[in-house]
Amino acid sequence: MKQFILFTIKTIVIILFLAVLLDYAYTTVYAHSNNRNKIEDVYNSENRNYDVVILGSSRANNHFVSEMFEQKGLKTFNYGISGGHLFEADLLLKLMMERHYKIKTVILEADLNLSSEKRSETVAAKFLPYIHRSEIIKEHFFKEPDFNSLYYIPFYRYVNFDELIGFREFYKTLSKQPTNVLDKGGFHALKQNKKGSMKNDISSLKPLKNKYYEDIKAICKVNKINFIAVMTPMCENTKGINYFDKVKKAYPEIHNYENVVVEDKYFSSCGHMNNEGARLFTERIINDFFYKKVSNKLTF
Repeated sequence: MKQFILFTIKTIVIILFLAVLLDYAYTTVYAHSNNRNKIEDVYNSENRNYDVVILGSSRANNHFVSEMFEQKGLKTFNYGISGGHLFEADLLLKLMMERHYKIKTVILEADLNLSSEKRSETVAAKFLPYIHRSEIIKEHFFKEPDFNSLYYIPFYRYVNFDELIGFREFYKTLSKQPTNVLDKGGFHALKQNKKGSMKNDISSLKPLKNKYYEDIKAICKVNKINFIAVMTPMCENTKGINYFDKVKKAYPEIHNYENVVVEDKYFSSCGHMNNEGARLFTERIINDFFYKKVSNKLTF
């Protein structure tokens, strides 16, 4: 019996030691990488200057063409993340401020994500390698129900989110395999001829007084950043399209651009415009918020 107890204790100690060792190894690799996703790009950077930073979900990532802002002399990066929620957009902006980014304008895609304050498991996991190295990230996750497990159990977060930050991603990061996520100023164009579902039903969604939206707005105010919140287009066959009217009623400052691009030929799926639609939309945003015609000349 004594030998069994000793064996059990030794096994536990060895497992704990290996967990701590692996945790340190994985974290160190992720902490020195900046070419695989937008979160590590921000985490491992500092003192950047932007005229325009774009935040939001795929409806930001696929809809705001960074190149078109750049052509107007506006240094721009699209930090929209497919699958992301306002939970992650808020945290990403906090990291930018912590790393002394100087930003003149933040454009936030704020429409469907206002209906939830939950984190996106697929995107939030990308912050977890740094949870012990960043007080900002730690505090942001602190009220999450699984915080204790994520923070205090060595290597647990890498096992629990293996598909996202586990061995495969660790190996690709270690071997410095790049992705195209950071290309084209962060904008990801969807194909013209590849159609997803052209029907959508958002009638069950209700906009909340979303704490992460309010936090983003407050951060911009404190740091004297011009804050522009917009709703982006959806296809004509969307049920419950009055959701956007509800958002406008709850948040009068959010600009409703849901219907500025409507024809199905400009969409890759009901909630995502293709490249041509994104360019039409981006041109409208630039003209409405950054330029005006004075004496037949464009002025900034």
